Amino acid sequence: MLISNVKQVKTLLARSLGLTLLLAASHSHAVGLETSAPDFTLETLDGPNLRLEEYRGQVVLLNFWASWCGPCRQEMPVLDRLHQRYEDTGFAVLGVNVEGERAPAQKIVDKTNVTFPVLIDAKQKVSEMYDLEAMPSTVVIDRDGVVRYIHRGYKPGDEAKYVEVVKELIRE
Repeated sequence: MLISNVKQVKTLLARSLGLTLLLAASHSHAVGLETSAPDFTLETLDGPNLRLEEYRGQVVLLNFWASWCGPCRQEMPVLDRLHQRYEDTGFAVLGVNVEGERAPAQKIVDKTNVTFPVLIDAKQKVSEMYDLEAMPSTVVIDRDGVVRYIHRGYKPGDEAKYVEVVKELIRE
């Protein structure tokens, strides 16, 4: 394609720059390491709303899970032990159920006796904000609200890395 005049060149450059900026903007909200954790408010399984921002100043482990997910169910008691062990040091576990329905989540919570707050992502908006690619997914956020660790999936032994990361961030 031969461009015949300067005006056409400027138009093509402007369109190209606009498309580049649009693509960059669409990826600027992706959750990744060293990015700010998107704030959200969700209803807890117990009823009241909980906002992530309320936990600023604490290390937070967000765990996205579903009742139909075997590794999720296996991980719940492990996360509860982690929560209980470090909650007095400025650490919290927040479980985010992605199914949008309370009954399946309540059944698992009753069965596993977890003590950390469980939130219901009724419209899967938070799941979208955090770019979930696997179930379960774990995101650890530092005291300043910055994502410092992301883990997808779960198999026994993964919690050793969670402990390592949490202890490091508590000491910061």
